[in-house]
Parts: sequence; C-alpha cells; structure tokens
Amino acid sequence: MIKAKIVGAGGYGGVGITELLLRHPHAQIACLVDTENVGTPMSGLYPHLTGFCDTKIIAPNDPLALEPADVVFFSTPDGVGMQFARADLDKGAKVIDYSGDFRFNDLTEYAEYARRIGREPQHKSPDLVAQTVYGVAELHRGEINAQRRLVGNPGCFAISCLLGLSPAMKHKLVDFGSLICDCKTAVSGAGKKPAPVFHYPARYDNMNVYKLTGHQHVMEVERELGLLAGQKICVTFTTQVVPMCRGIMSCCYGTLAAGVTPEQVMEAYQSFHQGNAFVRICDRNSGVGTVHVRGTNYCNLIVDVDARTNRLRVISHIDNLMKGQAGNALQNMNLLFSLPETTGLDRPAQYP
Repeated sequence: MIKAKIVGAGGYGGVGITELLLRHPHAQIACLVDTENVGTPMSGLYPHLTGFCDTKIIAPNDPLALEPADVVFFSTPDGVGMQFARADLDKGAKVIDYSGDFRFNDLTEYAEYARRIGREPQHKSPDLVAQTVYGVAELHRGEINAQRRLVGNPGCFAISCLLGLSPAMKHKLVDFGSLICDCKTAVSGAGKKPAPVFHYPARYDNMNVYKLTGHQHVMEVERELGLLAGQKICVTFTTQVVPMCRGIMSCCYGTLAAGVTPEQVMEAYQSFHQGNAFVRICDRNSGVGTVHVRGTNYCNLIVDVDARTNRLRVISHIDNLMKGQAGNALQNMNLLFSLPETTGLDRPAQYP
C-alpha cells in the first residue's frame, strides 16, 4: 500500500484528498498534519467523515509526522512546500504540492509569479525548481512517471482553461492574438478564509470580478499554450466569484484562423482529448453545467463555433476542489506510482 501524508489536512484541499484516499484501493493515510486543530480528529472538523477517518491531526514536529511516507501532499499556501518538501524528498517520498511553489521550472518565471501574489521573489529551494514537473496529465503525461519525485499541481483556473484551449493551440485553429478566458469560480476556491468578503451575507446573491490587474494563474495558461503554439501567447484573462459552493466555468474564446471549419475544430478536439479519460466533449445543446462534474475529476467541454463572428468558443466545467485541486493531485499520484490514472477517481457526479 502507498503510505500518504497530508500536510495542511484541515483545509478544503486536505479534506478533499482525504476523502479520495479513503476510497483508493492501493493507498492509505499514514498521518494528517497541520498547524491548527492539532489533536482534533479529522471527523471532529468534518463530521461527514465520522467512522471513516477519525484520525487525529498532528503537529509538523510530531514524531509520526517525521516518519517516512511514500507520497506527501502539501495542501498548503504558497511558501510552505518550498521550505519543507526537501525533508520528505530526502526520506524517499514523492511530493505533490498544491501551491505555486513548484509550478515553474524557471526561477525568473517563479519570481514574476511571486510578485503577483505579494511574496518575496526568491525561491527558498531554487535547486528543486529544475526537478519539478507541471502536474497536468493531459499535457505532460509522459513526464509524470515513476522516475519523478516532485509535482506542482496546477491552479484551478489554469487547468480549466488549458483543457479548453490546448487543442486549438496545437492544431493552430485560432488567431493566437485573440484569446479570451472569462472564468467564474465558486467561493470555496478562496479556501477557509475568515475575511468578511467571504461571509454569507457578502456572497449571497452577489458576483464580482477580481484581480483585474493580473491573476497569477494566467502565467501558467500563457506558458503552456505558448509551448503548444511555439510562440509567446498573451491571454485576456478575467476572473469572477459567483455565489456557489464549488465549481468553475471558464468561457474561452478565439477568432478562427483563415480556412478553419467547424468540422475541423471538432475533429481536432476529439483527437487531442481521445486518450484523456477525464475530459468529455459535450454537444452544444446538451445543457451541461458545473453540477454535472461536482465531486468528480472530470472536465466537461462544450466546443462550438459562432458562425456569425467566426469565433471558437469552448465552455469548460470543472469542480475547483477536484479537477482543480485534490482529484488532479490523486491523478498525478497514480501516474507517479505507475497505476492507471483513473484509479480511485472514475465515478460519476451526484445529482441533483
């Protein structure tokens, strides 16, 4: 069995990976680590886990937390993984980090990312940056393998947009200068924050844009799309919060390149995602929404061409806490341990 340690177990990302590991046939939870709620059973924080995970949360310096594990999930804010991942790597563990600490192989790119989120631009473990792999299996499946030990899980907006636009970039379906990502996220994307703007009265019946000066996830989107396009890419990227618990809907647009037909668009998308078990291409009239991926690792894409404006429009739906976080992390774990990437993840959403 794969022994898993979860650091930051008390947050939404921590409980998400806990729920998934409890159902995984080849993994078990070795310990749950956090700086808050130490001594509290996981089921005390999250009563729905009563009888399933009554394990107590322990402090980072607890002897049990210092024991070797096979895989360590850092469900932690930026700056934590870069300071503490090395200790687990030195003990032979594989590390999957949820934050932006290991999403970039280039220190200059990391410095720009850090400035966007208000952190010091110097990486605390610069030598590890070159060893990390960007954890989007649909783009880097061949690199996320048993020889790898460090994975940077993608941002939730980033994976939503990348799954939606990557086929268009690879097959040069659109004018590369015309890309727009209009993204709406549920409130849980902010994590367990006490800030007044996330209180129920402030969020109910209210939606708003934020980070118009530049959301940090756009860096991942532009880098990965640029790799596919073979040139520098700039995207108009607008993020909004809507009064929902979980889910992301990203509406991605691009002007069709000369001579590209709707039939070629659909063929390109079907071909690109043919081997991606968690990406589903949906009919434009199917009426799918975020509820149809809730609690799953799936991404539902509606692919359409607006003939009036000659624009490609791709509507991407994910659960921000699953494909945008814990589910994708488990998919990466499966690949790191040479398991089928759908292990423990291939299940439908619950409806309604």
